[in-house]
Amino acid sequence: MGEFILEADGLTITLGGKKLLNNISFRIRKGEQWAFVGESGSGKTFLAETIKGKHFFRGQLIINNGNEEGVVVFVPQQHHFKNRSNTSDFYYQQRYNSYDAETTVTVRQWLDGDEDIVRLLGLEPLLDEPLIQLSNGENKRLQLAAALLQDPFLLIMDQPYVGLDIDARKLLNEILAALIQKGIHIIIMTSSAHIPQIATHVATLHHGELISVLDKRAFESANESTPADEFDPTTESTLLGEYAAHIRNLDFVEIIRMNKVSLVYGDKQILDQISWVVKKGERWCLSGPNGAGKSSLLSLITGDNPQAYANEIFLFDRRRGTGETIWEIKNRIGYVSPEMHLHFEMGQTVREAVASGFFDTIGLFKILTDEQEQATMRWLRLFNIEKFADLRLNQLPASQQRLALIARALVKFPPVLILDEPGQGLDPIQISKLKKLISHICEQTGVTLIYISHYREDIPDLVNHFLELKKGKIFSKISEGASNDL
Repeated sequence: MGEFILEADGLTITLGGKKLLNNISFRIRKGEQWAFVGESGSGKTFLAETIKGKHFFRGQLIINNGNEEGVVVFVPQQHHFKNRSNTSDFYYQQRYNSYDAETTVTVRQWLDGDEDIVRLLGLEPLLDEPLIQLSNGENKRLQLAAALLQDPFLLIMDQPYVGLDIDARKLLNEILAALIQKGIHIIIMTSSAHIPQIATHVATLHHGELISVLDKRAFESANESTPADEFDPTTESTLLGEYAAHIRNLDFVEIIRMNKVSLVYGDKQILDQISWVVKKGERWCLSGPNGAGKSSLLSLITGDNPQAYANEIFLFDRRRGTGETIWEIKNRIGYVSPEMHLHFEMGQTVREAVASGFFDTIGLFKILTDEQEQATMRWLRLFNIEKFADLRLNQLPASQQRLALIARALVKFPPVLILDEPGQGLDPIQISKLKKLISHICEQTGVTLIYISHYREDIPDLVNHFLELKKGKIFSKISEGASNDL
């Protein structure tokens, strides 16, 4: 047994009469680094949590660290941290309010002065940053740093590449290689599109069963292309016709006009002299590396950032601060983001989550009209998640949760759709379907689209305007064509 660090034999988990993992057996030898792949809901996260000891199971699971020091550490996809009051009671707009940032600890305080980990993960420039104001890529590194503080011999990571730009993905690969040199074994739950460079073996899960284990080279040869399921764009055509009629009756010309907009927190310049015009019906991609200022720019549009009033910003042909309420702005914008997903009320049912979009609340707290009930179910059908309507969000895989939140963004027929990393956590087939669905909605309704992604292949084909930020400034603004990695 000494040559194996992890052995599973007949591993089975049953929840609510459904087998989430079914008779899984594998052996991981010393020196091997495994990637587990599979479509959303295949059981990857449940397997990771089971190895960590979270779930009751039948069968055998043997972890062998050779009687050396070190533990099994699991790094989940979503990041969670506590504030100075030792609670995690945050709201998703909080990162844009500088006075609220003071309630969260800094990176330096979180890591408690461990200089080796700070250097390894390149966190020196972030030491005095509040955790709540870190970008997605910076948060991933902080999660990894917190894991390393526990001195793992086996590190399990769930979807670590999700939301990372090309430079952050390269840095993560370098960090993982350095951890292996330190004797740490690594298991990664990921998409087939994001097999890490350090992987020696790839195991494929399907509906809770282990269907193959191949060395990395054999897996890549066998999976050079993955056909996407067919998408039927004719479903709910009446719903999209109503959407189009709603937008045609709106008389504004420009969705957004920003004139030399800047955003500063203390002595840190977040946005610097941004001028940008988005006209009704245009389809934009907003891109840039982690920390470039994309989320902050969006917060000025969605009404979540109080500094919007200190800048020259027009929304729907009207200057911000001339009497409109934040709810009037939100009513015209359908929005989803990783931050919203993180802070959403997960105890809500899928139906309630989608319906909350009528009121722009993070959860449903009002009684629906019959018309709203019917519209909610029609959007659930369009996204093929009607069967989950009465399940709580926390009972679904992260990808199905994300689809529900995208449906939530659309439920009120907004003239503007802002999708910030909507494909985050979706498998390649789901991303292909989502692209087709978003393209079809835009073509049929005339909705204005702002789409944010680090991956060119994830962006709907009808997007033809591109705005790229770097270090808070406009790096490029083009109307056709873009690089493969954003």
